[in-house]
Amino acid sequence: MTWEPEKPYNALPPPPEVDVLETRSVLKAAIGARTALAKLDQAAFSMPNPTVLINSIPVLEAQASSEIENIVTTTDELFRHIDDDEASADAATRETLRYRTALRRGFSLTQERGLTASTASAVCSIIKAREMKVRAVPGTRIANPGTGEVVYSPPEGRDLIVEKLNAWEHFVHAEDGLDPLVRMAAAHYQFEAIHPFSDGNGRTGRILNVLMLVEAELLRMPVLYLSRYIIDTKNNYYRLLLAVTSEGAWEEWVLYILAGIESTSLMTLRKIDAIRDLQESFGQRSRAINKGTAHSEFQSLLFEQPYCRINTVVERCDVSRPTATSWLGSLAAAGLLQDIKVGRDRLFINREFLRVLARPEPLVAT
Repeated sequence: MTWEPEKPYNALPPPPEVDVLETRSVLKAAIGARTALAKLDQAAFSMPNPTVLINSIPVLEAQASSEIENIVTTTDELFRHIDDDEASADAATRETLRYRTALRRGFSLTQERGLTASTASAVCSIIKAREMKVRAVPGTRIANPGTGEVVYSPPEGRDLIVEKLNAWEHFVHAEDGLDPLVRMAAAHYQFEAIHPFSDGNGRTGRILNVLMLVEAELLRMPVLYLSRYIIDTKNNYYRLLLAVTSEGAWEEWVLYILAGIESTSLMTLRKIDAIRDLQESFGQRSRAINKGTAHSEFQSLLFEQPYCRINTVVERCDVSRPTATSWLGSLAAAGLLQDIKVGRDRLFINREFLRVLARPEPLVAT
């Protein structure tokens, strides 16, 4: 069956064999990507308090991945609502924070039972805040947002989609010697081409990317910030996805993803270095202000996320409320923290940390 944009691609084939995917150019690019990813994994795991990254990087990933779907919020809003019930946040912030929750749940499920089609369903259900099953209603079409022209029609028929999703799962775990990074690139195309759910496929697919790297033991924590690369190269992302469908252009697609892994890993390494430098500088200034604020748990807490509450310090540092208030207050008075009142609560904001997290790092575009 010849592929036609306006007809359901029920004949969507599985990814090609290893020798087709692993061209000489791909294998060469995979070396650089693997090296950069290994450096990122080691840097993240060797941090004195990895919670800094576990709390912050998924939030930045959530923000970028949601932005691809035109769901826009600010870093400030995300971190401000990260610990409350999100009820007071706007709709875009709530939806973005659900992506963060979905990533964490997917990470947990992958560790417990491996990456499966049911993991994808669980992830998508959290993103969309409702149970997401394999779509059964026909008529799904993907159009060019500028022209409205239909550019792709995914397979139709629930049984057929389930069959292709099961084949996707089998490919993810195939023991055929394929490089895990190349496998991730091919699996991402395949998942997006199957388009198994009525909505949320893009964000779900981007979460599955990092979960594949975790399952392949290339990352111990889900800290690869790949969605920013996709935003910065969005036209290429969609063009190359479509080129695999229309032309079988696998090599170009895989090279694009490998370049993204390498550049994103290096970008995140720079982010880690900046956080470490700030932690050291902040600690020195804090100790000079008040010896009590040198408490190691207190210092760690101030960098687990940019917003801190008095009650959190009381619980984590096992100190009285007056002591916690004094520690935070002394840093606020010296300008290291910003003290704001939100309803009946007080938030102490580490603005320097927030700026480091929100600061865009340069990427090498492909």
